[in-house]
Amino acid sequence: MDPTYKALAEFAQSWGLLFFFIVFLAIVAYAFWPSNKKKFDEAARSPLREDDKHE
Repeated sequence: MDPTYKALAEFAQSWGLLFFFIVFLAIVAYAFWPSNKKKFDEAARSPLREDDKHE
């Protein structure tokens, strides 16, 4: 196996895992951040408001 390929594969496997774990933590933090609660609650009710307008 080509040593360059092996080195790049090992780099991508280790740092790729770290990168995606950090992205996952950022998404979870954004979802549970207290200041976003109002925005998410409004988004959850928006389909119901749109149905009321059509009746």
